[in-house]
Amino acid sequence: MAAQFPDDFMCPISLEIMSDPVILSSGHTFDRISIQRWLESGHRTCPITQLPLPDQPSLIPNHALRSLISNFTRSPLLKAQSDPAHPNLQTLISILTSNSSPLHSKLESLSQLVNLSKRDSASRRKLTESGAVSAVLNCLNFESDNFTLQEKALSFLLALSLDDDNKVGIVAEGAVGRVVTALRVGSPDCRAMAATIITSLAVVEVNKATIGDYPLAIESLVWLLQNGKLIREKKEAATALYALSSFPGNRKRVVNCGAVVILMRIAESGLERAVDVLSMLAKCTEGREEMMRVKGCVAVLVGMIKNGSLTAVQCSLFTLNCLCRYSEEIRVEARRDGVLEMCMRLVEDDNDNEKLRRNANNLIQTLSGNPSMR
Repeated sequence: MAAQFPDDFMCPISLEIMSDPVILSSGHTFDRISIQRWLESGHRTCPITQLPLPDQPSLIPNHALRSLISNFTRSPLLKAQSDPAHPNLQTLISILTSNSSPLHSKLESLSQLVNLSKRDSASRRKLTESGAVSAVLNCLNFESDNFTLQEKALSFLLALSLDDDNKVGIVAEGAVGRVVTALRVGSPDCRAMAATIITSLAVVEVNKATIGDYPLAIESLVWLLQNGKLIREKKEAATALYALSSFPGNRKRVVNCGAVVILMRIAESGLERAVDVLSMLAKCTEGREEMMRVKGCVAVLVGMIKNGSLTAVQCSLFTLNCLCRYSEEIRVEARRDGVLEMCMRLVEDDNDNEKLRRNANNLIQTLSGNPSMR
């Protein structure tokens, strides 16, 4: 059965269908459990490129691919593109670009383009070369309240963005402006999907800077983080901010948009992805200074160390270490809250997670000495 799935759905390590695809900093996608085993065994290179990875490699959820795999398993296999009954691409594009096309025709054309975009890399490449992106962007307007049309257009962009070769081209076509608008005025599903598209596009390094420079892009993600009606909206907004903040030039922008207070609040409520973003912002002076202004900052991080998942604990240890190295006041508060003892227990526990032990050890050294932040 697995052989009937597109190759894009297979983990390069396990060669099995991915259940939780994540993107490594090299830009390649793996099943989470497979790449975690690779990293936890001591490897610090990408399994595909063999290029070096950072000491703390990021694993960004590939929501777009996960959604495609899920949809594929629930739907009949798509007809082969060679099927003579399949409409010509240019016909579909013409329907989308014509002002005289009725709404139902545009919806049907978009549906067929979305189905094509979910098939495989070759189909997505053909769609990109055909000019379909520009045609779909014409449908992504928010002057009407037809959310179905908007959601289909966003689904198309999301599927197309799966391939690295398409990511820069999608941005070059002007998609960022439409996607940013969707963050503000789309339906809850549109807003969540728009944030996921930004995460997918930001896998390519040059896009991180381009999106960060775009007017209102980061501001709109922060707005969604605060005002999203669904938990999914907040999670996707935080994930997009995390992806963008991996580019150092964007961290100050995120801080200046007021993200730190919001992230602290939603982290306190249990949204662990917020701590991931804080760990990125803690790498810049502005981020650390803003965190220290938030009342209860240390308590939020300590709460995550006590009750969070493995990733949340790692990010909280890293963030707290950055703050403790920067501020004697934070060090005193952390020691008073028992952080030193927590870290010692984490190191002493029978735990084979190298990253967690390293972060705990670093914080122990910081709390035990008198370090200074350069």
